[in-house]
Amino acid sequence: MSVSKGMGYLLGVLVLLPLSGCSSRSQVEPPKVVPQPTSLVLATPLQVSYQSELALARLGQMLGEMELTPEQRAELFYERAVVFDRVGLRSLARLDFNRALREKPDFAEAYNFIGVYLVQQQNYDEAYEAFDSALELAPDYDYAYLNRGIALYYGNRASLSVSDMKRFYDAQPEDPYRVLWLYLAERKLDEASAMSHLREHLRQHGDSAWNWDLVRLYSGTLTSTQLMASVVTGVKDNRELAERLCEAYFYLGKFELAKGNRKEAISYFKLALANNVYDFIEHRYALLELELMARKAAQPGGEVRREQDGKQPAI
Repeated sequence: MSVSKGMGYLLGVLVLLPLSGCSSRSQVEPPKVVPQPTSLVLATPLQVSYQSELALARLGQMLGEMELTPEQRAELFYERAVVFDRVGLRSLARLDFNRALREKPDFAEAYNFIGVYLVQQQNYDEAYEAFDSALELAPDYDYAYLNRGIALYYGNRASLSVSDMKRFYDAQPEDPYRVLWLYLAERKLDEASAMSHLREHLRQHGDSAWNWDLVRLYSGTLTSTQLMASVVTGVKDNRELAERLCEAYFYLGKFELAKGNRKEAISYFKLALANNVYDFIEHRYALLELELMARKAAQPGGEVRREQDGKQPAI
């Protein structure tokens, strides 16, 4: 899911077959259980496109050579920052977003992006201020509510996060991503209530679109294997597959982490990053999830030992 509005594929199949000796064929019993294949769905990682390179060159030329008003310069800095962000050059993007704000201090969209970067750096208080500024300038800016809600979620302010996520959900309740983020926030307060709401939202608005299968996974009516089969269905090109996989692997990571399956979660978050869909929030926060998990594991007693106590961490 893009933060601003928020077919080629490789299917690797590994089949484990039993090995048998050849010295006494009559004594070899056929296997009673045939091992099931496992599959890994990958896309070719997205590369910087010619269109993006050309856009960066043209925007740089316009900024360097044209006579512009402050508002025009702000718009061009913002457009170039968005392209930098799309291709993963986040330091350059943040520099241009700040330049846009210097030229146009009431640029709500630029504040929104700055807030997202601050969340990724775990500077939550500054991120709240950036999103507050965006919403003061544009009170109906839906995605600023989402991004502030995510900041509050990672900043352990669950009640405030739920409030923002509810506002984001109410604006478009048929969007499965809004259902998921509301559920993730509500789960920090009351897991049973959050699950009840999730299933009710699925009953009211769920349809056959593949991304509603993400909600079905969390509701318990779909397995991860069924989800991955859904991901590749109807894919038209490699970009679409990469975007779907980025989303699917991120939410699978959150799903496994909530169950205490730390190793599986790490693998899924890394797979979400592998597609290079830099401008999706799932890519941004897969990296943050890995950083938070690494920090927790490095702390004394931070490693979860489920085999000893059988307890699951609160996620």
